[in-house]
Amino acid sequence: MFAYFYQFIDSVSFLVLAALGMAIIYGMMGITNMAQGELIMIGAYVTDLTVNLLGLPLGIAIACGALFSGVVGLILDRLVVRHLYDRPLDSIVVTWGLSIAISQLTFIIFGSSMKGIAIPFGSFTVAGKSYSYYKLMLIAIALVLIIATFVVFKFTRFGLHSRATMQNREIANSLGVNADRMNAGTFMLGAALAGLCGGLYLPAMALTPNYGDSFLVQSFVTVLVGGADPLIGTVFAGGGLGFVEGILDMRLNTFYGKIGILLIAILFIRILPKGFSGLYNSVQMDIKTRRNKRGGALA
Repeated sequence: MFAYFYQFIDSVSFLVLAALGMAIIYGMMGITNMAQGELIMIGAYVTDLTVNLLGLPLGIAIACGALFSGVVGLILDRLVVRHLYDRPLDSIVVTWGLSIAISQLTFIIFGSSMKGIAIPFGSFTVAGKSYSYYKLMLIAIALVLIIATFVVFKFTRFGLHSRATMQNREIANSLGVNADRMNAGTFMLGAALAGLCGGLYLPAMALTPNYGDSFLVQSFVTVLVGGADPLIGTVFAGGGLGFVEGILDMRLNTFYGKIGILLIAILFIRILPKGFSGLYNSVQMDIKTRRNKRGGALA
């Protein structure tokens, strides 16, 4: 029983950490960033180089990887992505082209593989099976990131301006919000979260120029199933898809787990095109409508 629970929370944390940055960019800017996997890879490479060349602790190295990915994201936004704010379909093609270019450039500079980092903290045993303490830490980090993202976007000036820009860029500009700057900051934040994910999973995965491919499909599917709200959508989609992937991973193998979440995503999007966040918003609207009707009847 513990094995299933462990696999479930491991799958959920992976989906949340992989998708959160992309979900913020998509939800706040309407941009589908197909180069998100390469931003994850950049964070992993910087983390690896910082640990193996400079000898810094893993935690500091991961922070450096996240920061560097954020800077790269800001550069990409200023040079390319800002021209695609009102062209969502074009953004898919252009960012996909960027992902290929970044991956090939990485291969030219660093070769086909890197040394990598051993998984820290050791493991524990339950019912004769071994489990990693590090992956439990990743689950805790995923939860902390969700809470931190909620606080930032709901209770800070940056979050208020970001949500205003998402809803109507022209009106936000007229009220003194620099929508262009907010979009740049949002893309940088999403890129930094991608780099953080790459660094966090570096000890658990082989580091190659195709490192980001291991994250892109799952993050893309999670964002599609989650919908436009980067918080509610990512949490519900990560939980639902993580449950399916975890069961299939345990019963069969990881290949069938990936196929399973793709099939579930296709069916879910067919039934609910706006994803989990659209379903949540419709339920909230129904509750408010019923309350208003009840209040009117009482009056």
